[in-house]
Amino acid sequence: MIEAGKTTFTQEITVSNRDTAASYGSGHLEVFATPAMVALMENTAIRSLEGLLDTDSDTVGIAIDVQHVKATAVGQKVYCKATVSEIDGRRIRFEIEVWDDKGAVGHAVHDRFIINPVKFMSKL
Repeated sequence: MIEAGKTTFTQEITVSNRDTAASYGSGHLEVFATPAMVALMENTAIRSLEGLLDTDSDTVGIAIDVQHVKATAVGQKVYCKATVSEIDGRRIRFEIEVWDDKGAVGHAVHDRFIINPVKFMSKL
């Protein structure tokens, strides 16, 4: 059962060259890219729901409000925690935190919507 304040997931990655702003084209520096952080945030939210959705359901991201507050170097570990903060019908809101060994890296409010993948794809 998905529960606000109780459904959560935490994971860690080690920043690699493919995670950098230079690699993503979102900057020129070899530091953890904002798009890589957003992907980590969304993946952490998705993983928090594993086994909790009906078998014919999935989620899609519909909104994310992100703050990237500190750079992280290649080789450093980054941790991400997503917690369900609100459920409104088929919309699930997450509070997401990202940090490294030196402190906060970023945070976000992220909304995902529960969908039926077959119906969803048939509308494209």
